[in-house]
Amino acid sequence: QVQLVESGGGLVQAGGSLRLSCRASRSIFSINAMGWYRQAPGKQRDLVATITSGGRTNYADSVKGRFTISRDIPKNTVYLQMNSLNPEDTAVYYCNAVLEDWRGLRDDYWGQGTQVTVSS
Repeated sequence: QVQLVESGGGLVQAGGSLRLSCRASRSIFSINAMGWYRQAPGKQRDLVATITSGGRTNYADSVKGRFTISRDIPKNTVYLQMNSLNPEDTAVYYCNAVLEDWRGLRDDYWGQGTQVTVSS
């Protein structure tokens, strides 16, 4: 299992930046993948960015070139640097960790969520 603690959300004006942090309770090398998802009111939870244990990254088209996912291995922490924010980025952002067992079965773990609000 893994526990995830997020921080870094808040209110920012359009065009501004925020950095989210997600600290895992175990070495992120032991986690198959970590990532960020977001959920706006009345909408489904969507992928924002992911990073595998090997360091491979993936981004939603809507955030490519603006958001960067990175990690600090000794701190067991994954970050999401968000630049050029716009009101459409307003959502609750959730940290995610994926563990796969030897059978390939997947378990997803979630943080508590952190609110990001971008004003126009």
